[in-house]
Amino acid sequence: MPVMKILVAIAFIAILASLASALMYMMRAPREDGAPPPKGNMATALALRVGLSIVLFVCVLISWKMGWIQPTGIPPGA
Repeated sequence: MPVMKILVAIAFIAILASLASALMYMMRAPREDGAPPPKGNMATALALRVGLSIVLFVCVLISWKMGWIQPTGIPPGA
């Protein structure tokens, strides 16, 4: 089903974007007035990444159980 492939690809891109935003928050330098950058942004971005990963896993599992996607790869016993 090509729609599932597109949704999975979009989910992976969203997960990577969340990870990249967490990296940007971590690498941000202190402000010019000496105040540190706001706290909590990196943790929020990482929590979003974990949440998106869990939702993607559950959606793939449900899709497999409903028969919308079929596993491919090494057959059992090979």
